[in-house]
Amino acid sequence: MDGTGIDVWVGSGEKKVDAIMCIVDLVKKDSEIKILIGCTDEEKRIVYETHNETQFMKGVLIHR
Repeated sequence: MDGTGIDVWVGSGEKKVDAIMCIVDLVKKDSEIKILIGCTDEEKRIVYETHNETQFMKGVLIHR
């Protein structure tokens, strides 16, 4: 949506798509999908918290 391509989080696990994050950013007035590849549960938690740390950006983590 922001014209810069799809963001990918690459974790320390097996290199396969584990989950996606669907993000809404009220400040930028856009939405994005982030792809998580090879992320452990802890890494998924970090990604989730990163995209939910302000009241203006929220995301949902969808596990495969």
